[in-house]
Amino acid sequence: MPDMMKKYREEIKPALQSKLGYKNVMQIPKLEKIVISTGLKSSVDRDAFGEAKKQISLIAGQLPVITKTRKNVANFKLRAGMSVGAMVTLRGAIMYEFLDRFVHNALPRVRDFRGIPRNSFDGAGNYNVGIQDISVFTEIDPDKLKYPLGLNISMVTTAKTNEEARELLTMLEVPFSE
Repeated sequence: MPDMMKKYREEIKPALQSKLGYKNVMQIPKLEKIVISTGLKSSVDRDAFGEAKKQISLIAGQLPVITKTRKNVANFKLRAGMSVGAMVTLRGAIMYEFLDRFVHNALPRVRDFRGIPRNSFDGAGNYNVGIQDISVFTEIDPDKLKYPLGLNISMVTTAKTNEEARELLTMLEVPFSE
């Protein structure tokens, strides 16, 4: 069991229950899933999608899927079925393992890092953060990186409000800016 998962079950869950005043343990907010995604220009080489898939699988520990467009969008020069990105959904132990590596290894390696923004919640308790360069992850070798790649990381919680979700993520050691 990953350390972050153990910490949630043994320390954070009881603390949240007493702080938020919940009587039922099923009401306590928890991290449901983490979605890691990236978008690529459809005009880039076809091997860029394979490269993105390989890099995301190194970061996530799970094989991502290539996302495709559903509709034609003339303004963006997209046709239905064209590849536009890659994404992976993490749950359970793999999710907590990734969150631990993201918070303790990757974020401190970001240049001039002063915390991630506090206002990136969506109103329903979910949090999104973008990483401009994936080379901050220790699993990535910057010398072998062919294409610049950024990531969007969405943390989906069962919290009903942004404040509950912020409290949960703060207890999970996510470093928010002041």
